[in-house]
Amino acid sequence: MLLLKTKTVDCDVLVVGGGMAGCGAAYEARYWGRDLKIVVVEKGHIERSGAVAMGLSAINCYMGMRWNENTPEDFVRYARNDLMGLVREDLVFDIARHVDATVHLFEEWGLPIVYDEQTKRYKREGRWQILIHGESYKPIVAEAATKSATEVYNRVMVTHLLTDEEDGGRIAGAVGIGVRDGAFYVFRAKAVIVCAGGATHVFRPRSVGEGAGRTWYSPWSTGSAYALLVEAGAEMTQMENKLVVTRFKDGYGPVGAWFLALKAKASNAYGEDYEMKYKEEQRALYGDYVDAKPFPTCLRNDAMLREIRAGRSPIYIHTEKVLDTREKEELGQEDFLDMTMSQTIVWASQNIDPKVRPSELLPSEPYIMGSHATCSGAWVSGPADLSPKECFWGYNRMTTVQGLFGAGDTVGGSAHKFSSGSFTEGRLAGKAAVAYISERVADRKPSVTEKKVEAFRDEIFQPVKTFRLGRNMITKGTVSPFCIYPDQGVVRLEKIMGEYVGGWGSFYTTNEVLLGRGLELLEMLREDLDHLGAEDLHQLQRAWELHHRVVTAEAVLRHTLFRKETRWPGYCYRSDYPALDEKNWHVFVNSRYDPSTGGWSLFTRPCTRLVS
Repeated sequence: MLLLKTKTVDCDVLVVGGGMAGCGAAYEARYWGRDLKIVVVEKGHIERSGAVAMGLSAINCYMGMRWNENTPEDFVRYARNDLMGLVREDLVFDIARHVDATVHLFEEWGLPIVYDEQTKRYKREGRWQILIHGESYKPIVAEAATKSATEVYNRVMVTHLLTDEEDGGRIAGAVGIGVRDGAFYVFRAKAVIVCAGGATHVFRPRSVGEGAGRTWYSPWSTGSAYALLVEAGAEMTQMENKLVVTRFKDGYGPVGAWFLALKAKASNAYGEDYEMKYKEEQRALYGDYVDAKPFPTCLRNDAMLREIRAGRSPIYIHTEKVLDTREKEELGQEDFLDMTMSQTIVWASQNIDPKVRPSELLPSEPYIMGSHATCSGAWVSGPADLSPKECFWGYNRMTTVQGLFGAGDTVGGSAHKFSSGSFTEGRLAGKAAVAYISERVADRKPSVTEKKVEAFRDEIFQPVKTFRLGRNMITKGTVSPFCIYPDQGVVRLEKIMGEYVGGWGSFYTTNEVLLGRGLELLEMLREDLDHLGAEDLHQLQRAWELHHRVVTAEAVLRHTLFRKETRWPGYCYRSDYPALDEKNWHVFVNSRYDPSTGGWSLFTRPCTRLVS
């Protein structure tokens, strides 16, 4: 029985999402806003939520400026080259100049960071990565955020943002459901920082059957970072910049430590090195980016896919050639035990001893995220001292909706943040949100009418009503003429996106005709969401997760259709525009959804170079 009790929470700063970015936002907002009421809302539990939930074996964004190892300018060049020329350099630089201080905080709070005994510095996995003993990474960071926040609401899913009744271009809070107590939550806030997750299970995963829920990125990341902002009318950018990661087959085990720290090599089925094999073919299509060092991630994927198409798979990573000492074996095993235990299970179940035989590599299904090697998300203001005029409108990391900020996966254009950079971006957003409140809305209460709240309440709990009205029409199983279930909708979404928008089944390839048909099918699915049924609170949460995925998917599809080139080969290919077009498309593709009409507008924004 659902308890339709309404709980209203008034606060100054509302942080949506308790992952690394959300923790950073809460921590920094408290530092600058000593007397403010800061509320964190988390769908799971803040101690083990977000992409770092299981743990990590490395921090992938650290400059090392205290030892003169790298500069923010170096990092901008790296991120720009890896993203084939398209990043918001002001945002990337801003994170790079602050991220080291974040890592030093983590160490102060008790995170064990590995030191090199000879240099007495943090032990490097690669140029930007440092090794950690990170099984408890998230609980350590969450403790600091919990102490900083006035209140933390765990097990509450935010489904919609509230805009101000008197000023529709200003944020006023959020609404959602208590996934344990069944309550309807209304959060009224002067500033909102969205730090929710990117999107998995938008494209059909490679895992099937009993492993269907297995993905590389967090399966509970359902595109809320994007859907919440899209439906609030915020401008979005680079939603076409999907991420495909090369990972150990079946277990999705990361390859970073194996390639960077252990110096493992990959080969085709016949033991041949293939990575540079197609460089001149790639140059003809993608220009001088093939000469970037390191070789761009998407181009490494592209080389692998060319080998697979040529029939020279499987692709192997030769673990057996690098595990020649006890220390290396421990590093390799801990890499997975810290964060991807499924890979050790795959080794055991398939009789693979990594010291004896290699493992297969395979590109994953596409993900949508703004914190890893791609940068989908909101178009936000940068810092005053760095940003071009067109990229600054008052407060760092504020979206085009007044008082609505973002960090982590939410923010577009700033790739390679990872865990430390996401926390840092949360800190930047938290500080800016406090400044916005004190300067703009200190004495202004959010305007939210009871009529609007009731409309959201009815909409959010409609799947429960739909199920109860139609459950007697179900004769057997879950086949109903009256409603569809969330898992049925997810399968349908994955099929549409996988077959029409460049999933792994089509070698990540699409074209205008496919995208047009995909949009038709997606619009049909959106219509059918009115008939979602939820038999309990868990299914109600799944219903709104599906809604967020579908909104995200539409943004991805429309952006992919608008960009008429192949900018990131290995992530997505436009077969009708197979080359990178620097002359016409060295620009950001942006969009805005109009909540009042349901229409989309797509346009471009200039890409400004700040670092030579």
